[in-house]
Amino acid sequence: MLDRPAVTPNDLRAFWMPFTANRQFKQAPRLFASADGMYYTTVDGRKVLDGTAGLWCVNAGHKRPKIVKAIQDQVEELDYAPAFQMGHPRVFELANRLVDLAPEGIDYAFFTNSGSESVETALKIALAYHRARGDGARFRLIGRERGYHGVNFGGISVGGIVPNRKMFGTLLTGVDHLPHTHLPAQNAFSRGQPEHGAHLADELERICALHDPSTIAAVIVEPVAGSTGVLIPPKGYLQRLREICDKHGILLIFDEVITGFGRLGSPFAAQHFDVLPDIMVTAKGLTNGVIPMGAVLVKPEIHDAFMTGPEHLIEFFHGYTYSGNPVASAAALATLETYKDESLLTRAAELETVWADALHSLKGLPHVIDVRNIGLIGAIELEPIAGAPTKRAFSAFVEAFERGCLIRTTGDIIALSPPLIIEPAHIEELFGTLADVLKNLD
Repeated sequence: MLDRPAVTPNDLRAFWMPFTANRQFKQAPRLFASADGMYYTTVDGRKVLDGTAGLWCVNAGHKRPKIVKAIQDQVEELDYAPAFQMGHPRVFELANRLVDLAPEGIDYAFFTNSGSESVETALKIALAYHRARGDGARFRLIGRERGYHGVNFGGISVGGIVPNRKMFGTLLTGVDHLPHTHLPAQNAFSRGQPEHGAHLADELERICALHDPSTIAAVIVEPVAGSTGVLIPPKGYLQRLREICDKHGILLIFDEVITGFGRLGSPFAAQHFDVLPDIMVTAKGLTNGVIPMGAVLVKPEIHDAFMTGPEHLIEFFHGYTYSGNPVASAAALATLETYKDESLLTRAAELETVWADALHSLKGLPHVIDVRNIGLIGAIELEPIAGAPTKRAFSAFVEAFERGCLIRTTGDIIALSPPLIIEPAHIEELFGTLADVLKNLD
C-alpha cells in the first residue's frame, strides 16, 4: 500500500461536528491521521492508545488485513446493488452467519445503516407485528430513563437522555419510561452486576396498570446502558423484565448496538445474561466500524406474521437505499471471520478480571465517586464541579488525549470500551495514564 502524507485541513469552519463542543475543538483540534491495531496516530505524529474502540465499534482493532482486503475486492467486483426487489449473494450469506451467531430462536435479519436506523426499524417492526396479528390496539412503546437508542425521532422518544430530547418538541406520542437502574447509594464500586435493583423491573407492572397492558407493543432497553455512562443491570433485572413482557404479550427489544459482538465476553448480551429478547438491535461492531451497517434480528414468529397475503405484494413497507450494501456486507463478513479467527467474541471474558482490577484500582483517587465494570466496559464517575457540570470529565478527556490515551466522557463519567485485541500491557498503560490524569484534576 502506498504511503500517503498526513492531510491537515487548512480551514475547520465548514464542518458542523456531531456531539462536539465545536468552538472548543476548532480552537485546539484533535485530529487523527491513521490507525493500526490498538493505536491512532495524530496529524503531528503522536501515538494515542484507543481506550474506546473508536465509538464503541472498532472491536477487532484498527486496519485489520482481512477486512481491508474484503472491501477492496468487493468494490472491484460489485460496488452497489439495489436492495428493493433485488439482491446480491453476500448479504444473504451475512444474514445466515448472523443468525447462526445469535441466540437460538433468533432466525431473521433486516439490514440498516446504523444503530439509530436499527432502533427505528425495530420499533416499526414491533408496531407492525401486532397490527399484522390483528392486535392493532398495541401502540405504546416503553423505554427507560437514561436510555440511549440513537438520535432519530423514535430513538430519542424511547430514549431517556434529557439533552438529546429537550430541543425537539413533543416527540412520539404513546411513549412511557421505566426508571433507570443507577443506585449509587447501594451499588457504588460494584464489580460486575450490582446486587441491588432487580425490583426496578417491577415498575413495568405499574406502567401496565396505568395504560392497560393490551395497549403496549414493546419495551426497549440496553442490556448494559452504555452512552449514559455504563449502567449495569442488577442481578435478576433483565430476567424479570422478560417475565413481565411474557405475562402481558409485550415484545422485549434489546438494543445491543454496544453490547453486541463480544463486548461482554459472549457474542451478544442476550447470551451473556441468558435472556432471549424478541428483537435484537445491532450495528457498530458488525463491521468493526469500518463502513456503516446495522442489523435487526428477530424471532421467526415475528417475521412469519408478515408473510401472509398474495405473494407478489410487499410484506413490510420499510427499508433503506443502502440496506445490505455489497461493500458493507463484505466488510461485515470479514469482520465476523476476524472475530472467529482470533476468538475475539469471548476474549472479554478472559480479560475481565485483569480489566476490573485495573479499573477498580482508581478507587480513592481525587473526585472518583464510583467505578463500574462488566466485560471489557468500564466507567469512572467523577464528582461534578459545583455550577459547572461535565467540565471535570471533559478536562480529563483533553488531558488524557494530550498524554496519549483516547477516552470517552458522558456527563461527568469517563466511559471505557477498548478494542477486544487489548493486551494486559495496554490495560496497564491506559489506567496508568488515567491515574496520573485523575491525580492532577482540579
